[in-house]
Amino acid sequence: MNITVIGGGSWGLGLSKVLSDNGHQVLVYDIDKKLVDKINTLHISPQLDEFIPEDIQATNDMALAMKHADVALFVVPTKVLRIAIESALPYIESPKTFINAAKGIEPKTFKRISEIFYEMIPQKYFKAFVTLSGPSHAEEVIKGLTTAVTSASEDEEAAKFVQSLFHNQQYFRVYSSTDLKGVELGGSLKNIFALAAGIIRGQGLGDNALAAFMTRALVEMEKIYNYRGANSETLYGLSGIGDLIVTCTSQHSRNFQAGYKIGSGKDLDETLDSMTMVVEGIRTTEAAYYLSKTAKLDTPIIDAIYDVIFNRNDPKKALMNLLAREQKAENC
Repeated sequence: MNITVIGGGSWGLGLSKVLSDNGHQVLVYDIDKKLVDKINTLHISPQLDEFIPEDIQATNDMALAMKHADVALFVVPTKVLRIAIESALPYIESPKTFINAAKGIEPKTFKRISEIFYEMIPQKYFKAFVTLSGPSHAEEVIKGLTTAVTSASEDEEAAKFVQSLFHNQQYFRVYSSTDLKGVELGGSLKNIFALAAGIIRGQGLGDNALAAFMTRALVEMEKIYNYRGANSETLYGLSGIGDLIVTCTSQHSRNFQAGYKIGSGKDLDETLDSMTMVVEGIRTTEAAYYLSKTAKLDTPIIDAIYDVIFNRNDPKKALMNLLAREQKAENC
């Protein structure tokens, strides 16, 4: 099929490789002309310095990108998602399947990415909306290392259609799901806890602390799942616990890296300036904190991370405050 990938970052190009390997015609759109030129002339992912198939083409012409697209795959940070959709809107002239592969939640509104798409794009242009999520570092996918993810849509046939686009028997396995809410929430919320995991490691704490923290993170995620009407069973799949594990334990995770620097004593602004990729966990922490306050959910880890990031509380003090809380039963 003709597939346009909106966003030429490392994850966008990693997924472009999968699609190209599966025989699809891939056109990558990015606003950065220098990046577009590197893709077309050097056939590399500039951020990862890895080769990509030569049949992957790139453009900074949105009209051409939308004309090419039977399927439009968006892989842009949530911070610029509305801008990307607005840029595409004038050139969408026929119904398409829209796929999102970025992970995040909009602060203040707590809107999931699917909700932003449905709000901004007229219904007549939708064949379907599908999200692709799971434990999947671009650094490994672009090398063809074994990865498994979930294709989720409220339309089961649409989820299976996108599953068939990406699935192959060499290195990329895709499962399908109809719990769009749960898959979107899992992929987003885990970024908060990846930040916290990095802070824990940056403080010099060990495996015991990290294992306890990740287990309690699942408790807080489940509270939000239940409040938002997602299936809590999805939390124990690839887009939930799978993604939580990989982002809380891997140096590939930009959220983990940012947390590690903060835990090691670096200033937040200095940390963010040093990152080459967007740290989605910052925005998602803000969104989840305000949701938990509005819904009166008990989420002490989210509260603590918010306090560290937005109130500049000392990470060591935040940890001591968590340990000093009133004793309680584990299932609370």
